Amino acid sequence: MSLVCSISNEVPEHPCISPKSGAIFERRLIEKYIVENECDPINGQPLTADELIDVKTPPIVRPKPPSATSIPATLKTMQDEWDALMLHAFTQRQQLQTARQELSHALYQHDAACRVIARLNKEVAAAREALATLKPQTGISAIQAAPQPAIAAEAAGVATQPVEQAGMSAEVIQKLQDKATVLTQERKKKGRTVPEELVSQEKIRGFLTLASHPGLHSASVPGILALDINHSDQSKILTGGNDKNATVFNKDTEQIVAILKGHTKKVTKVIFHPEEDTVITASPDASIRVWHVPTSQTQLLLRCHDEPVTGLSLHPTGDYVLSTSSDKHWAFSDIRSGRLLTKVADTADYGLTTAQFHPDGLIFGTGTEDSQVKIWDLKEQSNVANFAGHTGPITAISFSENGYYLATAADDACVKLWDLRKLKNFKTIQLDDGYEVKDLCFDQSGTYLSIAGTDIRVYLCKQWQELKVFNDHTALATGVRFGKHAQYIASTSMDRTLKLYGIE
Repeated sequence: MSLVCSISNEVPEHPCISPKSGAIFERRLIEKYIVENECDPINGQPLTADELIDVKTPPIVRPKPPSATSIPATLKTMQDEWDALMLHAFTQRQQLQTARQELSHALYQHDAACRVIARLNKEVAAAREALATLKPQTGISAIQAAPQPAIAAEAAGVATQPVEQAGMSAEVIQKLQDKATVLTQERKKKGRTVPEELVSQEKIRGFLTLASHPGLHSASVPGILALDINHSDQSKILTGGNDKNATVFNKDTEQIVAILKGHTKKVTKVIFHPEEDTVITASPDASIRVWHVPTSQTQLLLRCHDEPVTGLSLHPTGDYVLSTSSDKHWAFSDIRSGRLLTKVADTADYGLTTAQFHPDGLIFGTGTEDSQVKIWDLKEQSNVANFAGHTGPITAISFSENGYYLATAADDACVKLWDLRKLKNFKTIQLDDGYEVKDLCFDQSGTYLSIAGTDIRVYLCKQWQELKVFNDHTALATGVRFGKHAQYIASTSMDRTLKLYGIE
């Protein structure tokens, strides 16, 4: 067994043992190390040259050096360089080991800090949610005019049930008629011209995903169920979620403006008032809430139905709201006074699934659980037309801005287009087998139609040509809306994300 120097890893000429570590060294190397460091190189304990113990070994027969290196000075220089190199390499190995230990310690500290930060963020979010829940209810407006029938008021968190109908007075009917006349005249002035600012179909084809926002609603109850955009401030987007909350989000600043808490069940329908900082929401808890966004407080609580509210649409006047329910009734309410103006039962023995006003506001459409689309005259409160052809419950309806077309969808993987002048189906967009449609939306010019469901699709109206498909949601898409002049498209999904599409 040969002896090996612990510093140079070579067989030593004059081996010695350190009593401190028991390691073997070349005497000249260890003596140099002791002169510089005064300690054992293995364990760092103090060591002197006198303490070294020589090891008796047979003499080593070295090969005769070449004659070219026989000059003693050259040999001495090379030996000194080699010794210095060995000492430096040994020191480097020690420093490398120390650096590895320090790096490992730093990584453990970083991991622990990340865990603490995540826990603190979770506690802050929980505290904020608890604070929002505990906001005083004194901001909730209670209508005090007692003689008026069916006024929604909220006291101690319980709203009165509007059991009486105020009726469609001549004043209300005249207001509806005047608004319809103005809107019809404006539409005639526009004619068939398309706004210059409208995004072209070529640009629609080039739309990309600009942003994805997953943090608007609780992750514990995932899913965004409803969507709307503020027409007067295109940066504000309203969503309703499975977590029983509605959220107002600013897409430009990427900040949550308000979280609206109050419903006892999921929020399935949301409307952003086009001219005011007001939001209207509906839920399967059979209630409709009118919110004041700056204070995040309920201004009005309407209980017009006995069962879940399934449809919600704001009248063009901005003063009335239409609602449908699985209780087989549609209701027309005044959001200023809280009065239930009228409530009409569908003659069929099936619940209603959706509702939307015609752009003029004098007629509206409803969908039923037995696949019927019905058109109603608001002033007469009567059913004036029925569209049959779908199979399965109606899931979405949307009127084109020009007032001529109605798009409808059901659980039959197709979208049907109806001509309201001829009262017939003139186009059916057949989708893939199993395709689910959850929402339909025309842009404000009536040029494009968007479908939300299994994916997001955009069609060019009149030609009904598919322009673009967005399929980056990881779950069923539940809502879609166009920004002003189709500058961007917003969509929501059960994957808890709000996605924005447009041109980079």
